[in-house]
Amino acid sequence: MQSENPMIADLVKLANSAAGTMAGMTREARESARERLREAMGGIDFVSREEFETVKAMAQKAREQADALEARVAELEARHAGD
Repeated sequence: MQSENPMIADLVKLANSAAGTMAGMTREARESARERLREAMGGIDFVSREEFETVKAMAQKAREQADALEARVAELEARHAGD
């Protein structure tokens, strides 16, 4: 059922136009925010969980070797001091 009133028809056109404009502005704002986030995150270096775990294991092994060497040096120093 269509209205014959041109004022109502104009209001409907205006409402439709405003809705389309708002949808476009929302889409544009979302894309702009995504782009800013990409730019901000671009300078940050991230590593994968796998890379992190690999380096963590390497550090643990190095720590264990350093502790073993420290104990060995202490033992050799104790022997040398006893001479």
